[in-house]
Amino acid sequence: MLNDINGPVYLVDDDEAIIDSITFLMEGYGYKLISFNSGDLFLSSVDLATAGCVILDARMPGLSGPEVQQLLTEANSPLAVIFLTGHGDVPMAVDAFKQGAFDFFQKPVQGKVLSNSIEKGLLYSIRQHWKMHHLALIDGLSEREKQIFKLVIAGNTNKQMSNELCVAVRTIEVHRSKLMDKLGVQNIAELMKLAPLV
Repeated sequence: MLNDINGPVYLVDDDEAIIDSITFLMEGYGYKLISFNSGDLFLSSVDLATAGCVILDARMPGLSGPEVQQLLTEANSPLAVIFLTGHGDVPMAVDAFKQGAFDFFQKPVQGKVLSNSIEKGLLYSIRQHWKMHHLALIDGLSEREKQIFKLVIAGNTNKQMSNELCVAVRTIEVHRSKLMDKLGVQNIAELMKLAPLV
């Protein structure tokens, strides 16, 4: 079964044999992995603000997997982190999950299991990226536009908003149009998808 979810999948491991093996294995599931042999190289080469999935070896020279994960968290990256380790233990896995890891496996891992985790990780990352993008857009609204946004999603008509805010209906229409442009939505249905973010 080939994946039908788009997004980069990165593999960070210092062992070339592991990189070759996992890359070959995941190609059978339709994933083209982009590999790095160190956490430093990965962090300096990738746009951390995009959606995707990163498979991290927990123990590597230089930056360890948990250290890379910490830096991703600090960068507010939407990348889903899947840990692979030959030296896994329960405390390490617990710490990884507390820091926001998406999944944690001990090597060797079955291809189907890893493929399923990648697929779910990509979906999660895409949702996180969408949420972060739209939160930034909402943050860019003026205070009046935010007021009108909240009133629109509460089901108020332009006339009701006009009465509540003591402004002309035309003023409401202008602000409503601007906020929809800024949020990149075409209609109320699209605007309502953003309601949980406010």
